[in-house]
Amino acid sequence: MQRGFTLIEVLIVVVVIAVLAAIALASVQDYTVRSKMSEAILAMSACRTSVSEIYQGAGSTAPGANNWGCEAGVRSKYVSKLETDDNGAVIVTITGVSTAVDGSVITLVPLNSAGVPATVPGDLGTAVRTWVCGGTGTTTSNRYLPGTCRGN
Repeated sequence: MQRGFTLIEVLIVVVVIAVLAAIALASVQDYTVRSKMSEAILAMSACRTSVSEIYQGAGSTAPGANNWGCEAGVRSKYVSKLETDDNGAVIVTITGVSTAVDGSVITLVPLNSAGVPATVPGDLGTAVRTWVCGGTGTTTSNRYLPGTCRGN
């Protein structure tokens, strides 16, 4: 009659535990990056109101790049720069999150009633229907973006 475990059985258990720990650690690291990216996306959200208001009531002119009224005063330790383009798309540059995403950009693009990116002056005087986060111009990997910001 044999008692206890053999060396091989113990080693197999150790290997299985190590593999499970490695998988869990990678998932936790990705989750940490995504949670920090959510703060950067929240910083971009402040621009949605000002851009939407200008589209809906601006008449025939728009302010132009970086003059939509929301670019200054962004307070986030994960955003190095927040910019807007001529059409009101919001572009944020990431910093201090992880080497995998630092220096990358995320975009937040206004869509018109037809569901395509709104343009100046063509869509001035109409409401912004919705916004696309993580769409055209985004250089951050979808792996690190929250599910609501993957270009849908």
